[in-house]
Amino acid sequence: MSLPFSQKKIAILGRPKYTANYERFLSENSFIPLVTLNPGEAAACDGLILPGGGDITPAFFGQKNKGSRNIDTELDILQFHALELCLNNNLPVLGICKGMQLINVAFGGTIVQDMENLHLHQTTDLDLYHDTTIAPCSFLYSLYGKTARVNSCHHQCIARLGKGLNVLQKSCDDECPEAICHETLPILGVQWHPERLDIRQTKLSGALLLSWFSISASNAL
Repeated sequence: MSLPFSQKKIAILGRPKYTANYERFLSENSFIPLVTLNPGEAAACDGLILPGGGDITPAFFGQKNKGSRNIDTELDILQFHALELCLNNNLPVLGICKGMQLINVAFGGTIVQDMENLHLHQTTDLDLYHDTTIAPCSFLYSLYGKTARVNSCHHQCIARLGKGLNVLQKSCDDECPEAICHETLPILGVQWHPERLDIRQTKLSGALLLSWFSISASNAL
């Protein structure tokens, strides 16, 4: 029998000074958040969130630094390790912003290090709101329908898609991947920020995304 939301403990693999929004997001939706830098501790929970933050160390996807900033190589290593351990335990993993990009890199994908030459790119620390399209018959489609207005705060995006990953959602402006999932593993990533989605601007609830942690089969994606 699956645990009710109120008993599910979700690990957030990040530095505590940057995770308050994610902790609140989980707590307000009846999950128990555990902020940790210990991959083994994360793998003992019911699921994992890889949160947003700085940029991934470019060497991890075979490139030199071409615009990446706020790099934390130690954290990258811990997040890659936590992802591996959780997948070995068949635990669901949700990547948000940097977390989605880290999932892509873990499966052999690459990153556009600076979107300055693309139509949509981040120039401030404020969220941009933009329209997206969602793949039919996907988990996101069942939550939000064919289109969704979402927020973003990033200057990087997925370039080459990692092995076994599919794109579920794209920006209408520049087709930037906004959500990905794995074909067989319980992995979901979103480029936007459900933990701070402004329902007044989108008419959507970011909390709906957390229902993903209540399902056990990745085929539901």
